[in-house]
Amino acid sequence: MKLYDLLDNHKCYERIRQIRWPDSVTCPRCTSDNITRQGKDESQPEKQRYFCKGCQRKFDDLTLSVFSGHHQSLKIWVSCLHLMSLNVSNRQIAQELDLNISDVQKMTEQLRQAVHDKRPDVTLDGEVECDEVYIVAGHKGQPKAVKKKDGQGDETG
Repeated sequence: MKLYDLLDNHKCYERIRQIRWPDSVTCPRCTSDNITRQGKDESQPEKQRYFCKGCQRKFDDLTLSVFSGHHQSLKIWVSCLHLMSLNVSNRQIAQELDLNISDVQKMTEQLRQAVHDKRPDVTLDGEVECDEVYIVAGHKGQPKAVKKKDGQGDETG
């Protein structure tokens, strides 16, 4: 039995909705909360469709997210994300999910980029202390290599 067999798409969509819209559904384009439900998607009955009265556009649970527009099911993406969190290699993820290694490489790159793009800005305030900074300045224990790199001719020391 594979990991993705333990998940079901319905629960994955429910969890995505809880994370994405903890209070109420808002439009991913204009952030309006004047939303109406438009039924379920025909090809993926777990996916809810919506209509924004603010910008007059349709969207669904995955619109403008890292999970949208892919041929892999949401449970495959969630399984991949879970395996990444366990520090599993791309080769092992491909094997576990029965995918091509190049597909897994693209998926993990997109997931990492999405996490990177969503990270909050760090703002330091007040007194900030930094402990034990180690800066490498050249080839440790190899002064001749440093001289060669800097173009300082003579190696006699």
